[in-house]
Amino acid sequence: MTAPLATPEALAALHRRCFTTPRPWSADEFASLIASSGVFLLTRPQGGLQGFLLGRVVADEAELLTLATAPEARRQGLGRDLTRAFAATSQAAGARTGFLEVAADNLAAQALYAGLGWCEAGRRRRYYGPDLDAVVMRLDLPDPEQGS
Repeated sequence: MTAPLATPEALAALHRRCFTTPRPWSADEFASLIASSGVFLLTRPQGGLQGFLLGRVVADEAELLTLATAPEARRQGLGRDLTRAFAATSQAAGARTGFLEVAADNLAAQALYAGLGWCEAGRRRRYYGPDLDAVVMRLDLPDPEQGS
């Protein structure tokens, strides 16, 4: 699911188009994260880089680090597909639980995640700034050895 056009520079450019709060990540930050142990990149390169997800698995926990979908490609299922692929990739790597933080005012993202089985697990006060909390969401991943 990764693509050659998903360079750190391309990821940073798409991230800038998608985020102002939290601040967009730089190409150097993407390069550093991608080189880190347990980190994986999922992309949807239809007609250029239209979306990506960066995740990480440590022990039996996975973290969805960021998800970006080009504004013109939204509401076409890309975010849903990438989030499902995150769950499958994390599960295959041994994770039993997934976590993410999403801005409390990003109701569209919260609805996407909730529709895929993610539940609110808490809040991080002022995580994205003095007036913006993060909603912490959790997804239980089935144990493949137990069949569900």
